[in-house]
Amino acid sequence: MNIDIRLSKTLFGLSITLFTVCLFSYTAFAQFETATVLGSVRDPNEAAVQNATVTLKNVATEITQTVATDENGDYQFVNVKIGNYQVMVEASGFNRTVANNVNVTINARQRVDLTLQVATATETVVVTDAANPLQTDSSEVGQVVQRKQIVALPLNGRSYANLVLLAPGVRESSTNSSIGGGGREAAFNVNGLRATMNNFLLDGVDNNAYGTSNQSFSSQVVQASPDAIAEFKVQTNTYSAEYGRSGGAVINASYRTGTNDFHGAAWEFNRNTVLNAVGFFKPLGGEKPPLNRNQFGFTFGGPIIKNHTFFFGDYEGFRQIQKNLVYSNIPTLAQRQGILSVAVRNPLTGITYAAGTPIPLTTFAQKVLNELPAPNLTGVAGNNYQELVLNRNFNNKYNVRVDHNFNERFNIFGRLSYRKSNAFEAPNIPGPSGSNQNGFVDVLNKQFVIGSTYAFQNASVLDVRFSRSIIDAGKRPPLTGGPSPFELYGITGLPNDPEINGGLTTQTISGLSQLGRQATNPQFQNPTNNDIRASYGFTLGRHSLKTGYEYLAVNTEVQDTNPLLGLDTYSGQFSRPVGAAANNAYNLADFFFGLRNQYELANLTIAQMRQRFHFAYIQDDFKVNQKLTLNLGLRYEFGTP
Repeated sequence: MNIDIRLSKTLFGLSITLFTVCLFSYTAFAQFETATVLGSVRDPNEAAVQNATVTLKNVATEITQTVATDENGDYQFVNVKIGNYQVMVEASGFNRTVANNVNVTINARQRVDLTLQVATATETVVVTDAANPLQTDSSEVGQVVQRKQIVALPLNGRSYANLVLLAPGVRESSTNSSIGGGGREAAFNVNGLRATMNNFLLDGVDNNAYGTSNQSFSSQVVQASPDAIAEFKVQTNTYSAEYGRSGGAVINASYRTGTNDFHGAAWEFNRNTVLNAVGFFKPLGGEKPPLNRNQFGFTFGGPIIKNHTFFFGDYEGFRQIQKNLVYSNIPTLAQRQGILSVAVRNPLTGITYAAGTPIPLTTFAQKVLNELPAPNLTGVAGNNYQELVLNRNFNNKYNVRVDHNFNERFNIFGRLSYRKSNAFEAPNIPGPSGSNQNGFVDVLNKQFVIGSTYAFQNASVLDVRFSRSIIDAGKRPPLTGGPSPFELYGITGLPNDPEINGGLTTQTISGLSQLGRQATNPQFQNPTNNDIRASYGFTLGRHSLKTGYEYLAVNTEVQDTNPLLGLDTYSGQFSRPVGAAANNAYNLADFFFGLRNQYELANLTIAQMRQRFHFAYIQDDFKVNQKLTLNLGLRYEFGTP
């Protein structure tokens, strides 16, 4: 451990030293979710054109950047925001040359090579398709999902992250859910790794939800609406040393920004019972399982000060009321009278009861059975009760971003994101004795981001980001705060805290559906993280180098020790006569006699977990010649236990 700490401190010092040296020495670039536009300017004889003036203009905001070509005729624009651009080249003795419709995507190294024509008159040469569609300056494996695809492709639940499946090496995790209700949003397996091994970035900052379980939570802090995402990039292999933290994919998304024109959109997506089929398994009476879902919202953005300050915001609401067809196996009416199909022995008295002979029930067992509904299915092996179970999910989320450009060298931005989700999952079996479900699931997500980019006189660029992300999530049993187990069933010695009390303790009878509350309920977790990162780089001949450092502080408060009200397990080992074959009826007989084979009760424990991460890297993109580029990188990561 001491070796790691010393190495971390040494590398941190080297990183800061390298930052300082680069800051005052060389042309530099930095990027998080931005891109680089680069290329070569040649004359008709393929000779380099030196000191040509190259201007890059954002078509939407009309913000321009200007650089001059070097002795090799090369130029480079760094920290370029995604969008549609125009590249214009002017040089003495040559016609002005313009390349239109240069589409810059997230994190790309977009090459635009131009050949100038000798001037014979004052004219402008317009070049189409100057941008190289092939990524010839990077060896990373991945895919850019652009706004056109995000908006046009169908998304059940409108989770943009589901489009990660378009990238190579990605499959959907069995825990994935885009609309809540027991799954984890944005859960994917990349290159065979677990869903928690992916790294989500939004606007260049950490967007990972550092939760510890899956109850309707998400892999992301901010689950932005598809209409609010400009584009995102999925990198699955051989990506830059700038990225790390996990062995799966890097999902790097960019929130939309305002332009010089006002633009807005509104939507409503609806699914309802009238338009749905009954389904293969028909409920009793042929009733359709009700489903009413509405997703609605709007986006709006534009200029605050034209050419300088822009805003963009969105809202999306989600309302779903649904009933799912669920099957359970509960004691029959005859069994509730103590009549079983096998002979059982009461080990407390030594009496053996013949099959079909009523056996005595404890007061507790009788009260539990009295609170159960009657079976409503016959002739079905295993399950004898059917219920349309209510699931309700209400969700609101808001985002707003403001960008300000002081000049072409200095700009800042800030974003606020907020999401609140309230869901209710009713028990599969109604009543105080009903079986387990999540109950009330409440999630609150908040994120604040600020970033600044400054281009120095020597054309070097420093990019700094800070974010604070907060999640407050938890679940409560359906009967929390209601009658206690003592009031309902006479159980003594349990906690009387109304925050955890209410309903039946967990009863597990092998071969039957679980009765009582969910064993892992209640629980909560409140992960918070602060992310500080800076990136700086420079070019040295044919070497494009960049270095960066990130500090990530993750604080997680978790209550996940259960069962807080106890769990009883009955497996039939006490009431089964010697030599008798196994039968689920013996499990029920043990319950009737009050002979549990296992009992669990947990203390209320709140874990305070703290982790600190340091990341440092250096990346060298070495252009050996026009046909060969080597991507070389070194990254160091240190994390406390």
